[in-house]
Amino acid sequence: MATNSEKQECLFPYEWTLNDAVFTKDKGKVFSCFSCGGGSTMGYKLAGFDVIGFNEIDKRLAEVYIENHHPKYSFVESIVDFKNRKDLPNELYNLDILDGSPPCSSFSIAGLREKTWGKSKKFREGQAEQVLDTLFFDFIDLAKELQSKVVIAENVKGMLIGNARKYVTKIYEEFEAAGYYCQHFLLNASKMGVPQIRERVFFICLRKDLAKPFMKKVGFLTENPFVDMKFNEKAIPFKEVSDNTDTQDNLTKLYLKYWDQAKKQSHISKFHGRKNWRVILLL
Repeated sequence: MATNSEKQECLFPYEWTLNDAVFTKDKGKVFSCFSCGGGSTMGYKLAGFDVIGFNEIDKRLAEVYIENHHPKYSFVESIVDFKNRKDLPNELYNLDILDGSPPCSSFSIAGLREKTWGKSKKFREGQAEQVLDTLFFDFIDLAKELQSKVVIAENVKGMLIGNARKYVTKIYEEFEAAGYYCQHFLLNASKMGVPQIRERVFFICLRKDLAKPFMKKVGFLTENPFVDMKFNEKAIPFKEVSDNTDTQDNLTKLYLKYWDQAKKQSHISKFHGRKNWRVILLL
């Protein structure tokens, strides 16, 4: 495992416990959409934000979120219904950040992609039937209504590949119509102090009336707010995150094969094939 001196060199050390966390709530107010059990909410809280509420369609995931985070506002319903509410508390119209991670399976390179676009889907967990590839635009409709200072949305890398890029163009157009400057960044967790190769695209949007102090020329006729999203943390070798004991006892022969492959690599990576995604979680 990594020595204390090696850990201290990391700007974002991956080994920590909640006992190490200091929740200051001094950075601003956040509302989370498509919140699931509250992973992104925990990130915002660790960064010093006050996450005041959430929207999630899955009742069981909402129960987990409430148990974990005790939010002030809870909206357990589809964002299609939530965005059309006329009884939202005033506090939601004064947010610093509106956050959301719209369902990504329609764009994942591990999924069926185009074959699912425009079709409704009902997950076995008991969620209501939805057209997944339009939920991002429902989220933008909510942003247009609430007019938070910043909107942050996350999705899979597959959104930037092939025919899915037309959705990105539409996302830019809709954020423009909602009154935001929009930029997207493809970020790799392995460059951010995380012991895993995991690429995700983040859309970061700033409300136009607040953007003037941050504008920077990015083309002959184009200006955008300057956002520094460069991360260059040192890769974390596999041997630093596992001492190879006990874990193997929980793996089938198939996943032991992938485990052995992973040990030969410099750091944890994905294994190709739809049937093999579970090993990523185990590693």
